[in-house]
Amino acid sequence: MSFEETPAERREVTVRRAPKYVPFLVVGALLGVVAAAVVAYGVPGDTTFDPGAVFGFFLVMFAAAGAILGAGLALLLDRRSVKRQQRAVVEAVPDSEPDTDPQA
Repeated sequence: MSFEETPAERREVTVRRAPKYVPFLVVGALLGVVAAAVVAYGVPGDTTFDPGAVFGFFLVMFAAAGAILGAGLALLLDRRSVKRQQRAVVEAVPDSEPDTDPQA
């Protein structure tokens, strides 16, 4: 079988490395959990409060703050990746064999 030779389509694209936001949010929240544990159990405090309750209180605050800081860092890295983006020219390569997938 011979295929018709079609002219290759050329397109200019922008290439950049953008960060994924969810890992930054998760790592920030986990660092907030660690900071809450250090504050609740490592720092001497008032003995009238249960350390578990203190940990729960700080957990909410520090995890939220850590997630916000992680999102801010991801935004800064995303802004930096926009400044370092590059342009490239891509060309479509025709298939050497026709698709025989019945699901297509």
